[in-house]
Amino acid sequence: MSQDLITNLYNAFDPDKVLPAGDPVYVDLKAVRGDSDIIRDFGHKILRSPNRNTCQLYVGHRGGGKSTELLRLKAELERQGCFVVYFAADEEDIDQEDAQYTDILIACTRHLLKALKDADTQPLFRWIEERWRDLEDIASLEITVQDLKIENLIPLFAKLSANIRAIPTERAKIREKLNPHTVTLLNALNLFIEDGKRKLSEGKTQLVIIADNLDRIAPVLKTDRTNHDEIFLDRANQLKGLACHVIYTIPISLAYSIRATELRNLYDGDPLALPMVMVQQRDNSPCIEGLSLMKTVVEKRVQQFSPTRSLETEIFETKEVLERLCLMSGGHMRNLMFLIESAIDHVNSLPITIRAAQRAITQARDIFRSTVEDKQWEILADVYRNKVIKNNDEYRKLLFNHCILQYVDFDEQEEMQRWYDVHPLILGIQEFKKELEKSQNLSGN
Repeated sequence: MSQDLITNLYNAFDPDKVLPAGDPVYVDLKAVRGDSDIIRDFGHKILRSPNRNTCQLYVGHRGGGKSTELLRLKAELERQGCFVVYFAADEEDIDQEDAQYTDILIACTRHLLKALKDADTQPLFRWIEERWRDLEDIASLEITVQDLKIENLIPLFAKLSANIRAIPTERAKIREKLNPHTVTLLNALNLFIEDGKRKLSEGKTQLVIIADNLDRIAPVLKTDRTNHDEIFLDRANQLKGLACHVIYTIPISLAYSIRATELRNLYDGDPLALPMVMVQQRDNSPCIEGLSLMKTVVEKRVQQFSPTRSLETEIFETKEVLERLCLMSGGHMRNLMFLIESAIDHVNSLPITIRAAQRAITQARDIFRSTVEDKQWEILADVYRNKVIKNNDEYRKLLFNHCILQYVDFDEQEEMQRWYDVHPLILGIQEFKKELEKSQNLSGN
């Protein structure tokens, strides 16, 4: 069998690949994702708000497919006459292990400068001029008075972002210099945006900026508040203060914390959630529709390179092998890609065997075993039995780390039901099994 086919399949399941809008392998999963529809839920609000700016929040597990959905939204908004600036913040702008509001503002400024080429940059140039002596003192920026030119604004803000992201020792210096002046930067940026909106190309009527991957910012507890609180709550007025429509992704652990009501009051409604694909029901039985759609996700990627081979006998050894990988993913897109990519690593030729699939599952399970702290096994057993999470930091940590996954469905009265479950990979870990047995014995179940 051609090694080219195996190589192509391996790359088709790259867990870091984000599907561009219109990609033929995209599968509509909203039927098993709580009817989440970003074009309906975000797009309509933007398109129906021509005279006011909206600021909306998008939430879900990292790697669950938010970026793919945001790119679909971008394409639809552009089709409807919007000018959309999209950026993935963790790629060039922020360090997800140490991020602050200032970093996000600098990133937004950089990307808007790059996109709105005809807008008047004088307000931002004047802001830089006034900060010049402070910035000149930061050696890593390597800027001199000769750089103080309008045409150098984009490279200057790019240098600021690059240093904030990549050089921890300089990060604090830059923030120290800029933090007292974020309000004036926001004002200057808004003057630039307003001029840019007047000069949008023909047919474009609204400006939208999408800041993706802010949900990857790691939580850091500071006394009784977290860095997430400081960024998305304390700085909410500035985050939503841009003179255009804005969408931010936010950490799932913040959206389902005691701060949830604050988020709703500060922004335009509740954050829109993208839950996991239901591959099993709350009674732990398989969800047939969810599993079928997950298999379709796999099938479409395979058919790009092997349209005639049987998915369940020639690509995978049996349909049970494919179904097991789908189940073990927990309905998490990146986990599914990881598992299949890893399983391909364990074969020299097709089909992917049960042995290869089990090796991939075991390796992934070991990662979860290392992630869970001793005191957290009891929490996981509680979630597995009750399908709910308690409102405390330990539960939120496990939610942020994918040990607990969120699902959404509807009851007979069409009431939305949000529920939680332990990642299926954890169910096979001995420590979890012992804690679950212990809790069941104590409760008599």
